[in-house]
Amino acid sequence: MVDAKKIAKTGLLSNDEVMETLTRGLDGKFAGQKVLVLIPDHTRSLPLPELFRMLVEVLHDARELNFMIALGTHPGYPEEGLNHLVGITAEERATTFKHVGLLNHAWSDPSALTSLGVIDLDEIKQLAGPNYHSSLPTEVNIRINKAVLEHDHIIIVGPTFPHEVVGFSGGAKYLFPGISGPDVINATHWLGALATVLGTIGIKDTPVRAMIHAATRRMPTPITLAALIVQGHDLSGVLVGDVYETWSAAADISSERHIKWCDRPYKRVLSTCPPMYDELWTAGKCMYKMESVVEVGGELIIYAPHLDVVSHEHGKYIYEAGYHILPYFLSDWDKYKHLPLGALAHCTHVRGSGVMEHGVEKPNVRLTLASKLPPEECARLNLGYLDPASIDPAEWKDREDEGILYVAKAGELLYKVRGK
Repeated sequence: MVDAKKIAKTGLLSNDEVMETLTRGLDGKFAGQKVLVLIPDHTRSLPLPELFRMLVEVLHDARELNFMIALGTHPGYPEEGLNHLVGITAEERATTFKHVGLLNHAWSDPSALTSLGVIDLDEIKQLAGPNYHSSLPTEVNIRINKAVLEHDHIIIVGPTFPHEVVGFSGGAKYLFPGISGPDVINATHWLGALATVLGTIGIKDTPVRAMIHAATRRMPTPITLAALIVQGHDLSGVLVGDVYETWSAAADISSERHIKWCDRPYKRVLSTCPPMYDELWTAGKCMYKMESVVEVGGELIIYAPHLDVVSHEHGKYIYEAGYHILPYFLSDWDKYKHLPLGALAHCTHVRGSGVMEHGVEKPNVRLTLASKLPPEECARLNLGYLDPASIDPAEWKDREDEGILYVAKAGELLYKVRGK
């Protein structure tokens, strides 16, 4: 059930409208309770500093209030970084907000996790459906940050966008894989790889979403969702209520507002990576959201002049595997099965779709990286290289008639070709 909703027909919501909706959905419902609020990190667009202050005000009567960053496997923040993320000063942290906890999730620390049980092989097969492959684990230990059992209520606050692994982001994804352990992270991402980006992104009912909801149903702690519809960096919608129905409604709105339809595919696409994607692990979104509008044999350039690292957490595995299409890995599975499935999933998601012909990899799209990574590293990763200094974005603009598309901020809006 959606308890409170405000959607702007055009334009954006005012701060007063956002506050009024949060108040209708949340005020007075958690008095005397210990509440955990899950929020995204800096790789998601939203006015988090304003929302943080609103939420602290609305939840004033909670006995204890903590905010946890749903990091998945993204790096955690130092104290200063946590303050910056929610838009407060060190002085405010020590005074106005001293009663509010700011917590990192630690996905790889066993002492930070607890198990809610397992998803066994029969259920995995049921959830995966036609995407099942023996490379999936035989069981998934549903490990999650133990803080979920130490609080009386969980509130999820975050945007919903088309997403390469789960179909549409948001909702219970903030639990699994947002604050879960490596088992769920690896299983969901590899299942998403088997389903492929093109077979997943912008689709509401996917096998990964089904697995996430199967894990969420094991949660003993009640959950409320504040789903956000983001336009640019601001809000055009807020929905508060049941974690399943509210997410479903938000996904429907996202499908209307976050998909950009093109009349044709393009032979070259310059996909500009915003600074919030500060490693290739997240900058891959500039490929995921654009792949379907690149013609077969065409080129997509991830233009990221600021980017100088592949992944702080997973880099060694990505360099070992390289970026390849899914059939490449499956055709030589014994060589790659020792690597974490989440890292392998990233590698094939970024490389995109394609086929193997007589043992030779044939990706549908030529993928080129224009970043601070040198040519030899790109070659090692199986990516093309272009010197970012050689690119003048102005020269790419307004050339759609030539089969060239320029995207000034890639990674959130999904581009698709009409009729495909």
